[in-house]
Amino acid sequence: MTGDLSGCEGADAAAGDNPLLAAWTTPFGLPPFARIKPEHFRPAFEAAMAAQEREIAAIATDVAEPSFANTVDALEASGRALRRISAVFYNLTGADTNDALEAVDREVAPVLARHRNAIAQNAALFERLEALCDEPDLTPEQVQVRERYRRTFLRAGAGLDAATKQRLGAIVERLATLGTRFAQNVLADEKAYQLVLDQADLAGLPDFVRNAAAQAAAERGMPGRYVITLARSSIEPFLQFSARRDLREKVFKAWVARGEAGETDNRALIAEMVALRAERARLLGFPSFAHFRLDDSMAKAPEAALALLRSVWQPAVARAKREGAAIEAAIRAEGGNFALMPWDWRYYAEQQRKAAFDIDESETKPYLQLDNVIDAAFHTASKLFRITFEERHDLGLYHPDVRAFEVTDADGRHIGLFLGDYFSRASKRSGAWMSSFRGQEKLTGDIRPIVVNVMNFAKALEGPTLLSLDDARTLFHEFGHALHGLLSDVTYPLIAGTNVARDFVEFPSQLFEHWLEQPEILRRFALHCETGEPMPEALLDRILASRTFGQGFATVEYAASAIVDLELHLLSAADDIDVAAFEKATLARIGMPDAIVMRHRPPHFTHVFSGDGYSAAYYSYLWSEVLDADGFGAFEEAGDIFDPATASRLREHVYAAGYSQAPEAAYRAFRGRDPDPEALLRKRGLVEI
Repeated sequence: MTGDLSGCEGADAAAGDNPLLAAWTTPFGLPPFARIKPEHFRPAFEAAMAAQEREIAAIATDVAEPSFANTVDALEASGRALRRISAVFYNLTGADTNDALEAVDREVAPVLARHRNAIAQNAALFERLEALCDEPDLTPEQVQVRERYRRTFLRAGAGLDAATKQRLGAIVERLATLGTRFAQNVLADEKAYQLVLDQADLAGLPDFVRNAAAQAAAERGMPGRYVITLARSSIEPFLQFSARRDLREKVFKAWVARGEAGETDNRALIAEMVALRAERARLLGFPSFAHFRLDDSMAKAPEAALALLRSVWQPAVARAKREGAAIEAAIRAEGGNFALMPWDWRYYAEQQRKAAFDIDESETKPYLQLDNVIDAAFHTASKLFRITFEERHDLGLYHPDVRAFEVTDADGRHIGLFLGDYFSRASKRSGAWMSSFRGQEKLTGDIRPIVVNVMNFAKALEGPTLLSLDDARTLFHEFGHALHGLLSDVTYPLIAGTNVARDFVEFPSQLFEHWLEQPEILRRFALHCETGEPMPEALLDRILASRTFGQGFATVEYAASAIVDLELHLLSAADDIDVAAFEKATLARIGMPDAIVMRHRPPHFTHVFSGDGYSAAYYSYLWSEVLDADGFGAFEEAGDIFDPATASRLREHVYAAGYSQAPEAAYRAFRGRDPDPEALLRKRGLVEI
């Protein structure tokens, strides 16, 4: 499906030479990337918003009695052009941005927020939705869509007085502006920093780290030298292996200080955002933004999320303290006369892992070639869901590094298109994510999805790109999200794919991670980059034995971020908050170990402050981990990690179902019962504490 503007009045006149407003005749309806320029976006957004405004006016003023077809179906069909343009724009600003795109982003963010808010506050539309509450003969999916729309309108202020609605609209616009600035500040800091090294600075670095650093230097016009960037795939291996403590300290301090100095200081933006979110919640009748946010989640209330975090916090801190004590003993044993600091932890933990399990990353990485890990993810999906992936080299994509794969089912039917964008670059924000250029739906035909996974792996200067186990888990994680989008099988776009509760959306992705470390997968795809030999059984056994190594550290750095996020958004009045002081006080109160830093400190916490995405909801990863830790047990209990009956239930009730039913019901339909919370502690190796 091309998803063109032909259904929008005045579209042909608006299109002109703007490819964003013309019909796309490209294969699979891909955006015509080669023709799209930054200057096309602002007029395209304006034309698409105007088209949707006309569509909304027609629905709201329809003289016919409200029906599901003339109200909800019509709402779902409106704004197709805007969805299409927004998908292209925001995928590019995340994965391949430039100054011109960032300028457009700053301009359109509040305008788009105002446009969407006006729809959600439209009194005539809300009246029509309310009139449908008793409409008979709706399918369960239609009931869910109707209720999702009602909830969206109510959470925007529907039914409130005009002055309150106006203030809510102003808050939403301002938050959009602040979130855009926050994200661009973090990206600016990441682009600006580079630790340039010479041969004498490489002590301790294995060949794969040197190779990636040489590639980063070559890309920056410094052939023959080495560069460490603030991309996680660059800095974490450096912190693990560099014997130069002074350089580890230097780069670590730059890493944790992103968004905290000069023109890109985000702390004032955070203070204003937290205050505005608190005010928004109060206007809507909630005691805090955290209560507002979690009211539409599995957790239901911040108390439940905090209870889960606290259930792992003390066991994790106890384990982290034991891990730290072992590291301090190792430092003393080698004659070190210094206290354990955050830039030391990864370096000595890697040595501890080597001592405890006779394994280190320089030994495992040659067996984890990027292409093989991609193939492993495809193979896993094929065995579970009977789908196949065929690479397409004939498609125009947005960057030379991007790869495209057509996905088909067992009968050869087209399922969707999967794009993989795996390598770090200066034009890409940090992290890893799944997104879509087009979502699945059936409302106006069988519209198939175009899904993209974006990573930030360090590209090798020569030879294959090698991944750490954490990198490979990230690839499987994001591919789990991709499958959630690709396998979606619902009628309405509002509830398709990953449009589910925030604390459920990580379940399909985290569940998929489990297959990476299954011996059947590693034996087949963990092949040495030089010899092609499979990973030795003894090494495989040591990898599996070390699964919970370092989980004290990992759990503490994650949970601290989630707790600070929730605590910030539990503030009922947050004017003039000192963000740095709040962070320090919160961490002191919960007993954060001195040698561990939050995985995401507030000034660069893009999950929480570059938009509403994970605001007051970073706990969601742990909430979903309860589900995935218990959920994989269904396959183990069946005695087959690819058990067809279990895989069929998983596809039907989770990957294909979108938000067609409540997440609790979806999990029970798959698993046959509610999840066992103890599974989380067992997975993280904390149950014995």
